[in-house]
Amino acid sequence: MSRSYDGTDGTESKPPSLAVVEAVADAEGVRYDRLTMPAYDPLHSVVDPTALDELFAPLRDGRPRVGSVSFSYCGYDVTVDHRGTVSLD
Repeated sequence: MSRSYDGTDGTESKPPSLAVVEAVADAEGVRYDRLTMPAYDPLHSVVDPTALDELFAPLRDGRPRVGSVSFSYCGYDVTVDHRGTVSLD
């Protein structure tokens, strides 16, 4: 079953790394601060959180970046897109 999560906080975008952790925690039925070892691997074990956040940072001229990135995390196929949407399969 595919699930999508809005990576915004009302009007402000969350860092993609936080949006991923919150989406997986929601899918698992736990608070995001409970997504800890040994039951759950840290996000940095599969992707560099800073690099993930910077991937969608605006270009130097202020234009938004477009695209998406996919990886596996905590048993989910995760896709994050430039709009801040996190999809879990």
